[in-house]
Amino acid sequence: MAAELHVELVAADRQVWSGEATLVVARTTSGDIGVMPGHQPLLGVLESGPVTIRTSEGATVVAAVHGGFISFADNKLSLLAEIAELADEIDVQRTEQELERAKADDDAVAQRRADVRLRAAAAAR
Repeated sequence: MAAELHVELVAADRQVWSGEATLVVARTTSGDIGVMPGHQPLLGVLESGPVTIRTSEGATVVAAVHGGFISFADNKLSLLAEIAELADEIDVQRTEQELERAKADDDAVAQRRADVRLRAAAAAR
């Protein structure tokens, strides 16, 4: 069996995903980071962006994450997000409409959130 780490992706309102993985890529305030089994312990601040999880079975799980924290120790990775949703939960058409409204309203936060959701949905295809 390949080396793996246990991953918990949790949003403020629910557990989004939990399982075993061989690689997790996330965006932090210091830049993108890839975490594999045996990685040095870390604690960081998550930036809004897609999180990619390569499961032990070889599948890829992508989630849109908006802020939070990342923690890794003893082959356990915790992603504690303010808001998170799996790419397959994202309604692309609705999100594109939200992006257009945000642009019209000059709402940078809503634009960023919609952009991250669209990038996560595209990465999962």
